[in-house]
Amino acid sequence: MMRPAELDGVRAGTVDLAFRRWDRPRVKAGTRLRTAVGVVEVLSVEQVALSRLRAEDARRAGAASLAALKEALAARADRPVFRVGLSYGGADPREALRAAIPDAAEIATILHQLDRLDAASAIGPWTRATLRIIDRNPEVRAPDLAAELGRETLDFKKDVRKLKERGLTESLAIGYRLSPRGETVLDHEDGPRERAPRRTGTPLPRTIGAPATRALRAVDVHTLEAVSGWTRADLAALHGVGPIALERLETAMAQLGLGYAT
Repeated sequence: MMRPAELDGVRAGTVDLAFRRWDRPRVKAGTRLRTAVGVVEVLSVEQVALSRLRAEDARRAGAASLAALKEALAARADRPVFRVGLSYGGADPREALRAAIPDAAEIATILHQLDRLDAASAIGPWTRATLRIIDRNPEVRAPDLAAELGRETLDFKKDVRKLKERGLTESLAIGYRLSPRGETVLDHEDGPRERAPRRTGTPLPRTIGAPATRALRAVDVHTLEAVSGWTRADLAALHGVGPIALERLETAMAQLGLGYAT
């Protein structure tokens, strides 16, 4: 688990280490982790003594200081410290999959996969109902969708992730929406339906948090391109948009060559 600021640092190349207290290594070299900023690759894992850590280690791990890094490792002091080498592995491959419109043969394969998920489920068929409720309710909180289906939120989220793995849904700052791939599959099952036009632009990053997302949505700001039309001061005046959200928005916009209005 990495904080959003650390993930941003990995993507930018300023963070290439992480330190963790584990009873045993939880990852191994070569592991590719999908995160909110894309793929993070584990290059190395080695046990180190806390006393051997230096200021350079803290800097490379994105910590404010060596003291701050040691403080973060103070919990679970009975467990050894592991030094994890990291690098940015590029965009999440599911992004391209979501945009890939399947042909008839692919649709048949996807439907077969969904049937297998339904058959293996203890609650019975759930895949189509989940796709349909997300299609009808884009950008709606997972607990609200789960409640409408009479399901526990955590179990519902786990199942949505299975659909996401197949490129059928995408997670937003709050809630979900069907991908173009998911819409094509559902339309094949149910027939085409009218949908609100898909917003163009880059969705708000999930790392800004729900309060900031709600505040931005309230003023009809749903994309980073729309954020760039606002000054930092004007956004800061919105209730729910704090300094951390502003920094994360700025970092995300910088990846697109954008910034706050002046």
